[in-house]
Amino acid sequence: MMDPEHLKSLIETGIPGAHVSVQDLTGTRDHFGVQVVANAFAGKSLVEQHQMVYRAVGQELTNAVHALQVHTVVPEE
Repeated sequence: MMDPEHLKSLIETGIPGAHVSVQDLTGTRDHFGVQVVANAFAGKSLVEQHQMVYRAVGQELTNAVHALQVHTVVPEE
């Protein structure tokens, strides 16, 4: 299990300048939905954007998080 704020912090640290919202999808603190808005996603494919999020979460994805639903957005200019 993971605290949603810790998950948010991992992503914000791994993707500087990102705005992150985290939702506990089941109330069990191991199934999360995240929305990440970041300029760092500009020019990257959706797969590359999601890989950036997964890298930011790191080992926690195999330990404390059972499922992670990712939605990435490039902010409007």
